[in-house]
Amino acid sequence: MALTKKQEIGALGEDIACKYLKNKGFVIVERNFWRKWGEIDIIAQKGGIIHFFEVKTLSRENLGSVTRENDGFLPEENIHPKKIERMLRAVQSYLALVEGDEVEWQCDAVAVWVDVSKKKAMVRMIEHIA
Repeated sequence: MALTKKQEIGALGEDIACKYLKNKGFVIVERNFWRKWGEIDIIAQKGGIIHFFEVKTLSRENLGSVTRENDGFLPEENIHPKKIERMLRAVQSYLALVEGDEVEWQCDAVAVWVDVSKKKAMVRMIEHIA
């Protein structure tokens, strides 16, 4: 089945987010952890903490001009309370699979802007979204 343009941009954004996180010292544990009640785009670990990431990607030309004032909205503004609720349900499902005692964890987001034609990206991490 062929991916839509939106799905292609989303997958590209997740690939870019993984590279960004690895460069920041995270170890990618899993991608696209899915249950019918929710999904986690990236599960990563750093410093004994499990991080559950929601990735939001926007395709945009001329990345140098991206600001809140001229872009209209930011990728993370697409992370609505219902999305966070579904993500937290998936987090609980994942944590039930992890062996051991209490695990320290947090939910974060990665905002990605891509200019596909110039093969450039801008990335920003937002901690503690839930």
